[in-house]
Formats: sequence, structure tokens, C-alpha cells
Amino acid sequence: MKWLLRILFLFVVAFGLVIGALLLMPGDKLAAILAEQVKGETGRELKLSGDVNLSFWPVLGMETGPVTFGNAAWAGPEPMLSADGLAVGVDAAALLNGDLRIRRIIADNPVLRLELEDGRGNWELGTTPAPVTAEAGGGGKAPSGTSQTAVTLDRLELTKARLIYVENGATKFDFSDVDLSASWPDASSPLIMEAKMAVPGGKVRVDLKIPDLPSYASGAVTPLELALTAPGGEVGFNGRVNLAGEMDGKLEVKTKKTERMLAAFGQDGVGVPLGLGRVADVSAQMTYTSDGRISLRDMVAQLDHNRLTGKADIEISDPPKLTARLDGGNIDLSRYNETSAPAGGGSGSAQAEAEGWSTDPIDASALALANGEIRLTAKSIAVPEITLGPSDLTLSLDRSRAVLQMNPATLFSGKLRGQVVANNRNGLSVGGKLKAKNIDIQQALSTLGGIERLSGTGTGSFEFLGVGQSEDQIMRSLGGKGNLKVGKGVISGVDLDRLMGRGKGAGGTTVFNSLKASFTIDKGVLSNKDLLMSLDNFRADGKGQVDIGSRTIDYLFTPTALRANSGQGLSVPVRIVGPWSNPSFKPDLSKVIEAAAEGQLKDIEDDAKQKVLKKVGDELGTTVTDTESAEDALKNKLEEEAKKGLLKLLGGN
Repeated sequence: MKWLLRILFLFVVAFGLVIGALLLMPGDKLAAILAEQVKGETGRELKLSGDVNLSFWPVLGMETGPVTFGNAAWAGPEPMLSADGLAVGVDAAALLNGDLRIRRIIADNPVLRLELEDGRGNWELGTTPAPVTAEAGGGGKAPSGTSQTAVTLDRLELTKARLIYVENGATKFDFSDVDLSASWPDASSPLIMEAKMAVPGGKVRVDLKIPDLPSYASGAVTPLELALTAPGGEVGFNGRVNLAGEMDGKLEVKTKKTERMLAAFGQDGVGVPLGLGRVADVSAQMTYTSDGRISLRDMVAQLDHNRLTGKADIEISDPPKLTARLDGGNIDLSRYNETSAPAGGGSGSAQAEAEGWSTDPIDASALALANGEIRLTAKSIAVPEITLGPSDLTLSLDRSRAVLQMNPATLFSGKLRGQVVANNRNGLSVGGKLKAKNIDIQQALSTLGGIERLSGTGTGSFEFLGVGQSEDQIMRSLGGKGNLKVGKGVISGVDLDRLMGRGKGAGGTTVFNSLKASFTIDKGVLSNKDLLMSLDNFRADGKGQVDIGSRTIDYLFTPTALRANSGQGLSVPVRIVGPWSNPSFKPDLSKVIEAAAEGQLKDIEDDAKQKVLKKVGDELGTTVTDTESAEDALKNKLEEEAKKGLLKLLGGN
């Protein structure tokens, strides 16, 4: 029994001497030993600076000064991990049983660089396995004695970290000032990870849960729960993921202030139009592939007061590329440019609106949010002062330039085909090329210009281009051309029968059978020279200008009573002048007087001519009715006198 006690005493003394030797060993020697062991186990270089402090029981741990941990050989020269200080501890008792239970990993100001290439992650540790050798007479045989080591993690903390993720040589994200914590206390427990990062306007928090970490680490597809909370909104995902980062599952995005959320992710100053998701609730079945493509199916999007359904494909880039097919009910974008200013703060704009076009700046920054193509079908679409009926529209976006194609759109009870372009690359410009069929003229003129006196159904074409940062600037810069044909219609406020003196008229209105005109626009002024209106008893011609920028009109409208004046016609021009919302209609009497004077002058001329012809006839002794007969009579008189003179000369009678 004494020999057993002596052996135990010798073991205790030897163990104590070993521990004492380790505790008394200089830090650089101890660091060298640790670095050699880490390289033997992982194949990576570990560099420790400063003192290295150890603990042995119940936690085998160390604390170091600045440290770097090498990257995979294929990943590049930058270290996978560097930090100002590192503390690592493992469960000593579990280690004696062959398990690696990590109690803590704590790093100060670390830089963690994660790289993925061809399905390999630089976080996969371990030495390269020895090749399988072939034995005589048979196939390869794996080395014996290998065993799986259970690895768990109680606590991981990275404080003020920088996280870099590189995929196939391209940096996908680079975040600074990140606090990261993780826990995986048991092999059958889920991995719980939490990250926080300061951003403009607050912090972003990410909570991640992988229920089966061993399967995920082996490359299998495993469940994933992800929640991201940011200033202004949140994102949730519940589905599946693999080691390459590919995902498939249910996505939900909810925002209370979308503009604030965009600013948090580096899109500060981007305005979201009201009706397109200042407050948003979007859900869809999402698939994400390793090449940076997102597919959304069975999508339902509540954007402010508008609801859309459909599908979309997104290519992650700067800016993102979007292709979507959407269906909507009654979409309201009539207040798209409305700000969140207090109700009492907009009196100046309201007054400007009442007097003319709005001078409020137009925020067109949303044109830069994405590139791509969106096709939308809807029962109705309301934009400022205009409401489209059932419409099929395609919106193409390319570097702050939007093209809206109408395939067709229902507008003013008719069909509109063509395109409208908004370009914000170098200042805002808007233009278009449109063809309209069976448009309600009164609706169109009333909505676009406040003109309500002309009604009918028309067909025409219109090309235009305007430049400016406000509605007023655009209208004053307009250029373009167009034409219009209207069938039977009515002009209210003008009664041509009464004006031409043919009775009581039609109650202050004029009914016409057809109207056609063409026009040009230059610097916001529309000019027309060929208006022609046909009525039962009249025809009317028109020419003049409409100042679109100033919202005024100066137009000469000349109706002609076709059956008056013994069938020769009688014209009474009417000048239309003033603001187009309430112009005045004044007969142009100067034109009537000129016409009357021209007629009287002709009568005087004819009377004088008759008197001259009568005098000539009296002198010649014959009747002269016109200039030609006067010439003949004079010729005959000269011949007769010549004959008489010749007879006298010859001695005749």
C-alpha cells in the first residue's frame, strides 16, 4: 500500500511541477508553444503579442494581448481574425473526455474576415487529411483510430468588431462597429446568434437561429430563422439555408418609416412617394441563390393604402435590378409628392396652386432606387388630377430614367397608347408621345387646363417635352406638337344663332358636327392656325395662342353664317381672351365693320362704272353695258367715220 501512495505522491508532485513550470514560463515561450500546437491542429498561423495568462481548472483558458489567426491557404494574405485582445476558455473536464466544450471566446476590436469560394469556407478548420493509400490486392483504406470530437460553444463575444464577408472574390459586405454574440451550448441545441451595429438613425439588430448546426456545417440544407430590426422597420425570414448562403422560405418585410430604414442602409435622402410604401407590409415566398438573385413568388404587398399581388425577381447590385409582374385593384398615387409637413404649413403652396401651376420642388430621387422593368395591371390608377381606368402599364427604369408604356391605358373614358418619359439624370425632364382614341374632350380639358366649355369625343396625337424641377417650370418650358379631331360636340357659353341674329338660339350653347385642328408648342405657348368647325348653318375657323405656362388664352374664333347675305355668307369674329378658366367672349366688331366697308366700296365702284358706261354710250350713240361692249362700240364708230372720210376723198356721196 505504501508503494501506491508513493506513486500517487510522485504524480501529484510531477503535475504540480508541470503547472508551476507553465505558470513561471515567460509569456513569449508560452505563446510559441501555443502557436505551434494550434498550427499542428488547424494548419493556421497563430501570432500572440504581449503576455499570455493561463488558467487550468475548471476552465482551461488563456488571455492574450494583440493576436492574429491566419487565413486558409486559398483565401489570401489577410488574417481570418485579428484583435487587440483575446480570451479563450474550454471546459477542462470535457476535454479529458475527448470533447471540446468552449466556455468563452471574447475579443476586443476584432476584425473577422469570412470568405467563401467554390463551396469552401475559410472558417472550416483542421489539417489536411492524409491521402488514402492503396494496399496490395485491394482498394484504399482509411486510417484507423479516427474519431469525431464533439464541439460546443457557450459564449462568443466580439466587441466593436469589423465583419467582412467575401464571396468568390467579391466583397458582399463590410460592416464596422459591430457587437456580435453567439451560443451553442449542446450538440443538439440550436445555434443562437445576435449582432448589433450602429447605423444612421439608430442601430440594426440581427437575430439568427440554426436549429441543426452540425448538419449545416456538413453542407446539408437546414432550417433557419432570421429577424432583422432596423430604424424604421423590420425583416423576418423562416425557411431553409445551406452552407453557401442559399435560402428558401417565407419572407416578411414591415416598415413604419421606409425612408428612415433606407437611410440606415446607406440610402439617405431617397424619397419614397406616398402610395408606394412609406409604410409597407410585404410578404412572399423567397428564394435566394448564391449568385445574388432573389425570387419572390405569391407576393402580397400593402404599400400605404395600396395593395398589390404578383411576383418579382431581384438581382442584388448597386442599384438593384428588378423585374416584376404585379396586379392591383384601385391604386391611388394622387398624393405621391405629399410631404409630412404640418397641416398649417402649406398655405403658400395652396395659394400658388390656386393662381397657377405648383412651384413646389418635385422630388424625383425615387427614379434612382432601382433598374429593371415592372408590368402593372390595375382596375384604376389615380395620379395628381388624373384617374386612369382599367389599364395595362409597363414601367422601365434605367439609371434614373423611367419610361411608362401604355398598352393601353384607359383615360378620360377613352384609350391612350404610347409612352411617357421622366428623366432625372441631369435635372428633371418629362416628355411623351401619345395617341388617343375616343377621349372625352371635356374631361381632358377640364382636368388638364380647367377648360370646361368644350365637350365631345375626340381622337388625336400629342408629343411633348418639358424641363424643370417644379410643375410651373415644366409647363413654362413645354415644347411639342399634336392634332385633334372631334365628332359631334357642344360649346357652352357661345350661341352662334343668337350671335348671327337668327333667333333665340340654343340656350347659350352651340352644337357642332365636327372639329379638327393641329398645333405646335414652344416655350409653354400653344399656337394654332387651322381650326375648322362645321355646323348645320355655319362654319367656323380659328387661330390664336394658348399660354400654357401662364394659363391664359388669346384666340380669334370666326363663325360664318353660310346662308346669310343672299347665300354669300356673313362672318362675325369672336375674340376669346383672358384666363382659360374663365375667359371672355367678345365679338370683334372691327372685323365686321371692315367687311361691311369692303362691301359698300364695291357698290360705289359698280355705280361709278355704270355711269361712265352710260356717258360713253351717249357719246357714241349706242347702248354700252360693260367694258367690252364699250370697246366694240368705239371700234365700230371709228370704222364708220373712216368710211365716210374715204368716200368724200374719192368724190362719192
